[in-house]
Amino acid sequence: MHVGFIGLGNVGSKLAGSLLRNGWRLTVRDLDPQAARPLLDAGAAWGESPARMMDDADALITCLPTPAASAEALEGKDGILETMGPSKIWMEMSTTDEAEVGRLGEKVAALEGAAVDCPVSGGCHRADTGNISIFAGCDRPTFERILPLLTTMGRRVLHTGPLGSASVLKVITNYLATANLVSCCEALVTARAAGMDLSTTWEAIRISSGNSFVHETESQVILNGSRDISFTMDLVSKDIGLFQKIADRHDVPLDLGPLLIDIFRDAQERYGPREWSPNVIRRLEEATGLSITAPGFPARMVDDEPEEYGREIIPKNRR
Repeated sequence: MHVGFIGLGNVGSKLAGSLLRNGWRLTVRDLDPQAARPLLDAGAAWGESPARMMDDADALITCLPTPAASAEALEGKDGILETMGPSKIWMEMSTTDEAEVGRLGEKVAALEGAAVDCPVSGGCHRADTGNISIFAGCDRPTFERILPLLTTMGRRVLHTGPLGSASVLKVITNYLATANLVSCCEALVTARAAGMDLSTTWEAIRISSGNSFVHETESQVILNGSRDISFTMDLVSKDIGLFQKIADRHDVPLDLGPLLIDIFRDAQERYGPREWSPNVIRRLEEATGLSITAPGFPARMVDDEPEEYGREIIPKNRR
């Protein structure tokens, strides 16, 4: 299978790298040609346009920062839809709006192609080793066609249902991660204010009912001081905004969601939209005059588990 990949940012470059490292024939493209250089040097081909890439490929992946960027890749001049046709697959790995992926999916289906939303979850460090988790929304026959691709890029692959279902679940999980990040920031600042050693605090949370994936990763780069989790405040705001839209569409009166939106809006105004998201803790550091750092924590997360070929995860009620 010939695969195209558009969008070589912090996550996309690593997913594309997993495909290339495992022997897939790969063509890549990014608005910044330099982002493609490591992949080109490793054997990938350069895509002249989304249309040309779709014409040449069996499956074309987009991994882009906003729904608008994905729409441009499909509907714009020399876009994917110009050469979409029978047996071809568009795979949307961006975190996007379920309604928008559904709208674009209808256009793909009208051209007799197949559409999949297959966002990832688990952090850039796991994307780098092919150990990330992937949700996939599409019909079952299409899922089975692309499963070898997905299990190359990820360790755990979940078929979530029809097109759009994966995007809903990805936005939900990102919302939960954001809520956990804010609570971890508050916990660490309160611990320091109470005179606790922060290394001991981190361990206490890790071995207790307060533990979480976010604590085990983002709290470490917070305590290092780098705050580099390869995810920026504007992306957090996009994701929790998408979650709010889902809740609004279904008349769910959220309490916490609007508060998180306000917190990150304020943080962006203070520190800029491209600031690393864990630096939301600076709001509390500045308010208290405390510095939340401790020795011995890494500047960036690295996946220390060996690359493992992925598998499909079956929900309990289907086993």
